[in-house]
Amino acid sequence: MNKSELIDAVAKATGETKRAVGDVLDGVLAEVQKQVRKGERVTLPGFGTFERRSRKARTARNPRTGEPVKVKASKVPAFKPGQGFKDKVAGGRR
Repeated sequence: MNKSELIDAVAKATGETKRAVGDVLDGVLAEVQKQVRKGERVTLPGFGTFERRSRKARTARNPRTGEPVKVKASKVPAFKPGQGFKDKVAGGRR
């Protein structure tokens, strides 16, 4: 499912216009990105938690040459699914 298919499905389920659903979805995604970028956690109970995690600097290997390569420390986005989401995906009835 891509973004436009998601917008279509939500619009159909809620009776809202596709434009309104698209604007809300864009706003939600922008706010989640903004908060995670600031280092805040965004928790949606039953769905999951978005957060920023830090990766330490390390030495990796180039798979082609076997030569060591230094990888800088970085910050990456992470998502941890909530129990309700896990149950739905697993086919549970909770």
